[in-house]
Amino acid sequence: MRAREVPLADRLAALREAVDVAADRLEGPETEALGRARSLLAKAGARTALGEATVVALAGATGSGKSTLFNALSGAEVSSPGVRRPTTGVAHATVWGADPQDRLLDWLEVPRRHRHPGDPALDGLVLLDLPDHDSIRLENRLEVDRLVGLVDVLVWVLDPEKYADAAVHERYLVPLAGHAGVLLVVLNQVDRLDPAAARACLTDLRGLLDREGLASTPLLAVSGRTGTGLGELRADLVQRVAARKAATERLGADVSAAVAELRDCCAAEAGDSRVGRGDRERLTDALAGAAGVPVVGAAVERSVRRDGAAATGWPLVRWTRKLRPDPLRRLHLGEASSARTSLPAAGAVQKAALSTAVRAARETAGAGLAHPWAEALRREVAVSEDRLADRLDAAVAGTDLGVDRTPLWQRAVGGLQWLLAGVALVGVLWLLALAGLGLLQLDDVVPMPRVEGIPLPTLLLVGGLLGGALLALLARPFVRLRARRRRRRAELRLRAAVAAVGEEELLAPMAGVRADSDRFAAALARAA
Repeated sequence: MRAREVPLADRLAALREAVDVAADRLEGPETEALGRARSLLAKAGARTALGEATVVALAGATGSGKSTLFNALSGAEVSSPGVRRPTTGVAHATVWGADPQDRLLDWLEVPRRHRHPGDPALDGLVLLDLPDHDSIRLENRLEVDRLVGLVDVLVWVLDPEKYADAAVHERYLVPLAGHAGVLLVVLNQVDRLDPAAARACLTDLRGLLDREGLASTPLLAVSGRTGTGLGELRADLVQRVAARKAATERLGADVSAAVAELRDCCAAEAGDSRVGRGDRERLTDALAGAAGVPVVGAAVERSVRRDGAAATGWPLVRWTRKLRPDPLRRLHLGEASSARTSLPAAGAVQKAALSTAVRAARETAGAGLAHPWAEALRREVAVSEDRLADRLDAAVAGTDLGVDRTPLWQRAVGGLQWLLAGVALVGVLWLLALAGLGLLQLDDVVPMPRVEGIPLPTLLLVGGLLGGALLALLARPFVRLRARRRRRRAELRLRAAVAAVGEEELLAPMAGVRADSDRFAAALARAA
């Protein structure tokens, strides 16, 4: 579907979507273009609510005769012509039809108004005589610029002496190249030229307009003083008024201009913007390094070995291990009430690795983006990186490391150790009792049981001690194996936690900027 076949309301809605999407993303010169597009949307909303009247403005330089032409079309001396600067200081309006168009003229801020007697062919025409664009008064020039942006049809009145004035062409006509359908150029005062000079002047002006991109803009030769060409000009106005679409065409041309200005912000080329598995793994590795995952993993292994040795070691010396602080507690890990850790800050190597990984992911996500959106992507990620340290620390602190649970086999070994300690204790007490009987010279009264010639109390003591030591020695490899397994599991959980932080703080914002860029481009395509 071609752009002119799309209803104006749909094009305005698409442009509004594009502006809304880019409003919080783009900065710098692009914000000026967005501001102009937003002003256009406000103008369009107001103009479409004011009816289908056709607002035609006569604009020109001092001495171009536009006021004389305005009076000739109005059929009355509405605007006072003159040759000295400044002449027309404020805009004048002539309204055709029963409706005085007061609301429309109030919106245009045109104070001087004239009602034309009945002329059905021009019913609904609002003709404006603008101040001189080259006035020595700044307020007059600003008024011209304001109304040029609001009227539906612009009739630019040139005279034979200054029709090629660079100020007119560069400031007004060239920027309106995309508005050729709502622009009309009039060469006034042709009565001052002989026919050959008039043809030469028109030919030169036509070529100048064609080179400026205004080939489809009508060019008329008129004289407001003698009436030459007024019939042709009036017929053109009658045709535009009858069509009742001048306002729509002007707004459509404005939308096309806004889209053309914003199109530089669209993606230069389509590309695969998905961050691949390799980049994600490298980013997770870098995040894990910056978060201190290896340090936590080593602390988990030491803590599990410490607790396992205490659970399976000889009960009478377990208290000595309590003198050695828990590596995890020293880092404020494994505590339900701890929201932060005591891990050391990331070093230069970890920070460099993280910056490299983030930059690689950003380049992948921003492949093919236009410069304004690439800058938006960089700003979004830079803001996220500032929060990374706290988010990573909180993620590590909130991860269940799985070190608080004592396995059943360690409990069984611990129970067996207490049993062996009890056996040794029985042996000690028995031997102490025998020693006491010996002091009382009653040792011959109590028989001494023996096993293979070894006194049973001695066998209980030695067996309990040796059995406990041997059991602790046999359990040690299994404790170390479990510690390594717990370290791997803890590191996997920590990596998952920091990967979630990376997704939320880095990858999701990258994807969001890319998605907004695609939405922006799609909306502009619908508005074009």
